[in-house]
Amino acid sequence: LVDSPVGLAAWIYEKMWSWTDNAGAPEDALSSDAVLDNIMLYWLTASGASAARMYWESFAAIGNADLTVNLPAGISTFPREITKAPRKWAERILKNIVYWNDTDRGGHFAAWEQPAIFVDEVRSCFAVMR
Repeated sequence: LVDSPVGLAAWIYEKMWSWTDNAGAPEDALSSDAVLDNIMLYWLTASGASAARMYWESFAAIGNADLTVNLPAGISTFPREITKAPRKWAERILKNIVYWNDTDRGGHFAAWEQPAIFVDEVRSCFAVMR
Protein backbone atom coordinates (compact mmCIF):
# COMPACT_ATOMS: atom_id res chain seq x y z
CA LEU A 1 0.00 0.00 0.00
CA VAL A 2 2.98 2.33 0.20
CA ASP A 3 5.20 1.13 -2.65
CA SER A 4 2.79 1.29 -5.60
CA PRO A 5 0.33 4.09 -6.34
CA VAL A 6 -1.58 1.76 -8.67
CA GLY A 7 -1.76 -0.94 -6.00
CA LEU A 8 -2.99 1.58 -3.42
CA ALA A 9 -5.55 3.02 -5.85
CA ALA A 10 -6.86 -0.45 -6.70
CA TRP A 11 -7.08 -1.45 -3.04
CA ILE A 12 -8.96 1.72 -2.03
CA TYR A 13 -11.20 1.65 -5.11
CA GLU A 14 -12.23 -1.91 -4.27
CA LYS A 15 -13.13 -0.78 -0.73
CA MET A 16 -15.17 2.09 -2.15
CA TRP A 17 -16.98 -0.39 -4.40
CA SER A 18 -17.70 -2.98 -1.72
CA TRP A 19 -18.23 -0.70 1.30
CA THR A 20 -20.44 2.07 -0.14
CA ASP A 21 -24.15 2.02 -0.85
CA ASN A 22 -23.88 2.02 -4.63
CA ALA A 23 -25.65 0.63 -7.68
CA GLY A 24 -22.58 -1.14 -9.05
CA ALA A 25 -19.81 1.46 -9.00
CA PRO A 26 -18.28 3.62 -6.26
CA GLU A 27 -19.11 6.70 -8.33
CA ASP A 28 -22.80 6.00 -7.61
CA ALA A 29 -22.13 6.98 -3.99
CA LEU A 30 -19.08 9.27 -4.24
CA SER A 31 -17.77 11.53 -6.98
CA SER A 32 -14.68 10.47 -8.92
CA ASP A 33 -12.90 13.53 -7.55
CA ALA A 34 -13.75 12.53 -3.98
CA VAL A 35 -12.40 9.01 -4.54
CA LEU A 36 -9.21 10.35 -6.16
CA ASP A 37 -8.76 12.91 -3.36
CA ASN A 38 -9.02 10.10 -0.82
CA ILE A 39 -6.50 7.95 -2.66
CA MET A 40 -4.09 10.89 -2.93
CA LEU A 41 -4.31 11.60 0.80
CA TYR A 42 -3.21 8.05 1.53
CA TRP A 43 -0.52 8.11 -1.18
CA LEU A 44 1.03 11.47 -0.31
CA THR A 45 1.19 10.68 3.40
CA ALA A 46 2.24 7.04 2.89
CA SER A 47 -0.45 6.07 5.39
CA GLY A 48 -2.30 3.27 3.56
CA ALA A 49 -0.74 0.46 5.58
CA SER A 50 -1.03 2.21 8.95
CA ALA A 51 -4.68 3.11 8.25
CA ALA A 52 -5.50 -0.51 7.44
CA ARG A 53 -3.80 -1.67 10.63
CA MET A 54 -6.61 -0.22 12.73
CA TYR A 55 -9.03 -2.75 11.23
CA TRP A 56 -6.66 -5.65 11.91
CA GLU A 57 -6.05 -4.58 15.51
CA SER A 58 -9.74 -4.01 16.28
CA PHE A 59 -10.70 -7.61 15.47
CA ALA A 60 -9.04 -8.79 18.70
CA ALA A 61 -11.37 -6.62 20.80
CA ILE A 62 -14.57 -7.99 19.25
CA GLY A 63 -14.51 -11.27 21.16
CA ASN A 64 -13.33 -9.75 24.46
CA ALA A 65 -16.09 -10.60 26.96
CA ASP A 66 -14.52 -8.27 29.56
CA LEU A 67 -14.92 -5.20 27.36
CA THR A 68 -17.95 -3.13 28.39
CA VAL A 69 -18.88 0.51 27.92
CA ASN A 70 -21.27 2.04 30.42
CA LEU A 71 -21.49 5.53 28.93
CA PRO A 72 -24.59 6.52 26.96
CA ALA A 73 -24.22 5.29 23.38
CA GLY A 74 -26.01 5.92 20.13
CA ILE A 75 -26.05 3.55 17.17
CA SER A 76 -27.05 4.29 13.60
CA THR A 77 -26.94 1.33 11.25
CA PHE A 78 -26.44 1.79 7.54
CA PRO A 79 -27.64 -0.89 5.09
CA ARG A 80 -24.32 -1.30 3.26
CA GLU A 81 -22.06 -1.25 6.32
CA ILE A 82 -19.43 -3.99 6.07
CA THR A 83 -20.38 -5.53 9.40
CA LYS A 84 -23.71 -4.71 10.97
CA ALA A 85 -23.94 -5.65 14.62
CA PRO A 86 -27.34 -6.87 15.74
CA ARG A 87 -28.65 -4.87 18.69
CA LYS A 88 -28.44 -7.92 20.97
CA TRP A 89 -24.71 -8.22 20.20
CA ALA A 90 -24.12 -4.49 20.68
CA GLU A 91 -25.88 -4.60 24.06
CA ARG A 92 -23.31 -7.12 25.34
CA ILE A 93 -20.63 -4.42 25.13
CA LEU A 94 -22.59 -1.15 25.16
CA LYS A 95 -24.56 -1.28 28.42
CA ASN A 96 -26.42 2.02 28.00
CA ILE A 97 -27.74 2.33 24.42
CA VAL A 98 -29.98 5.39 24.41
CA TYR A 99 -30.43 5.71 20.64
CA TRP A 100 -30.70 3.10 17.89
CA ASN A 101 -31.84 3.70 14.32
CA ASP A 102 -31.67 1.77 11.05
CA THR A 103 -31.21 4.19 8.15
CA ASP A 104 -32.41 3.76 4.57
CA ARG A 105 -29.14 4.55 2.77
CA GLY A 106 -25.42 4.56 3.38
CA GLY A 107 -22.48 2.28 3.87
CA HIS A 108 -19.22 2.11 5.77
CA PHE A 109 -18.36 5.69 4.81
CA ALA A 110 -21.78 7.05 5.81
CA ALA A 111 -20.58 10.51 6.85
CA TRP A 112 -18.89 10.88 3.49
CA GLU A 113 -21.48 9.36 1.17
CA GLN A 114 -24.65 10.43 3.02
CA PRO A 115 -23.65 13.53 5.02
CA ALA A 116 -27.20 14.83 5.52
CA ILE A 117 -28.42 11.51 6.91
CA PHE A 118 -25.33 11.24 9.10
CA VAL A 119 -25.83 14.74 10.54
CA ASP A 120 -29.51 14.01 11.22
CA GLU A 121 -28.49 10.82 13.04
CA VAL A 122 -25.92 12.63 15.21
CA ARG A 123 -28.46 15.34 16.05
CA SER A 124 -31.17 12.80 16.87
CA CYS A 125 -28.82 10.85 19.09
CA PHE A 126 -27.59 13.85 21.05
CA ALA A 127 -31.14 15.23 21.39
CA VAL A 128 -31.90 12.13 23.47
CA MET A 129 -28.84 12.79 25.65
CA ARG A 130 -29.69 16.39 26.58
